[in-house]
Amino acid sequence: MGRGAYALARVAVMVRTAGRWCWWLGALAALAGAFVPGLTGRRIGALGGAALFLLAAVAAFLARRRRYAALAQAATHAAKSAFLQDRRVTARLWLRPRRWWLLLAFVLAVGSSAAASAAGGMLLAGVGAGLWAKAVWLGRWERSHEALLWTCPEEALRRGPAGGDVRAYLTTGPAAGDARPGGARRVVSPAR
Repeated sequence: MGRGAYALARVAVMVRTAGRWCWWLGALAALAGAFVPGLTGRRIGALGGAALFLLAAVAAFLARRRRYAALAQAATHAAKSAFLQDRRVTARLWLRPRRWWLLLAFVLAVGSSAAASAAGGMLLAGVGAGLWAKAVWLGRWERSHEALLWTCPEEALRRGPAGGDVRAYLTTGPAAGDARPGGARRVVSPAR
């Protein structure tokens, strides 16, 4: 990272945001597709969808996992001049360039119900479940190392937090920022 102040975004928040959007859009598409008999019928569509859900979840969980692990192991401590993005800002910045892709995935998932009811939605939901599991895995790493993983948001914008543009992860203490290990919102207990 260069000298002076720079922004950092939580790796787990980006992964968790992707998982949440894919999960909910997939669940909605599967629900809509459940009312369409499709060419294969509802039962076969649901069974095929369940298989696709499992395959997509495993694939999403395993995708780039070695890269995440390598970047995490090589991470260095962030400088005091680093500006830590709020989780809402990170989620919004992740979503903005991808909203049309998500909409297209949703439309295709609903449209695929004409062939196999609910299968397309379950596939998309499976991707979401796999990404959520990956965020949980990152959270376990962060807890065991007592450090939170961050990266430069500009580098992660195009291809994600483990893409080729990401050069390094940086770490902070576990209390930094407004998200817990794994990217979930940190609940602040009210002062008494």
